[in-house]
Amino acid sequence: MKENKNIKTLTEFKDEHYGKIGSPKRDKLEKGFEAFKLGALIQEARIEKGLTQEQLAEKCGTNKAYISRVENNIKDVRISTLQKIVELGFGGQLQLSIKL
Repeated sequence: MKENKNIKTLTEFKDEHYGKIGSPKRDKLEKGFEAFKLGALIQEARIEKGLTQEQLAEKCGTNKAYISRVENNIKDVRISTLQKIVELGFGGQLQLSIKL
């Protein structure tokens, strides 16, 4: 099989197009990804639980538009609200960690 030298790892791609870790452009990319990931995780959990956005909003004391904005990375979510979504909305437990 012939090796394709144009194939790059995701890290190589990000290094080339966004700079090395610690550069402003790369930091902005990584921060945006983390926000996107949170919204995607909430949406995935909601669907797994068989809930609509409106049902989830009702369970955790917010509204459908707020849940939609969080899932679509339009709104930053407060930790206290995230905790309500996870605990009251999904019946789960929020776990956070700090990576140094």
